[in-house]
Amino acid sequence: MKVGTDGTLLGAWASAKEGQCRILDIGTGTGLIALMMAQRYPEAVVTGIDIDEKAVSQAKANAEASPFANHVNIQQADVCSFKAKPFDSIVCNPPFFVDSLACPDTRRSQARHGETLTYERLMQSVKRLLDEKGLFSVIIPTDYRSRLLSEASLFGLMLARECLIKTTPDKTPKRCLMEFRKYPVAMVDTMIEVLEIKPRQRSDWYHNLTKEFYLY
Repeated sequence: MKVGTDGTLLGAWASAKEGQCRILDIGTGTGLIALMMAQRYPEAVVTGIDIDEKAVSQAKANAEASPFANHVNIQQADVCSFKAKPFDSIVCNPPFFVDSLACPDTRRSQARHGETLTYERLMQSVKRLLDEKGLFSVIIPTDYRSRLLSEASLFGLMLARECLIKTTPDKTPKRCLMEFRKYPVAMVDTMIEVLEIKPRQRSDWYHNLTKEFYLY
């Protein structure tokens, strides 16, 4: 899978505690989000996992060629059986589609469709791997927001922060960035933002969020 807007948004938006911490990127793909988190949190140890052998090979090559090679670890693993000490932050750009027609390309379908990593399995794994004071950040289509919230509640994960994202000002939100914790917050921090104020012109919000990662 190529670098896309969803991964870039999540890598720039997701939170972790400052200083030494442990970050897990589930379904790392090319390693994009893992590397962005490593850039933003230079004292963190970042682990990226993926079940696809070729994706892991590419992510490893990208990590080794980056300035963050000494604190990014890429492994081939299924999150449902992955064992590790609790993480302070978990990030995931999960399979995009649920209950939809799968692509005939098996590897592409695995990356984009939720047959192998359902929301239930994802939340169950996050519950097991997340520290009691940790943060879990994810990006999904807004059509699946209610479903993800339902699965999260079943595993004691509570929404703390979210950002609904429009492509342009006149559109309805298509993406949703969400942050969960294992403990309730007094009020959920909710925002609505826009990617482009007009074609090929990023909004101030999008520009400021991602300016450390784009070359122009």
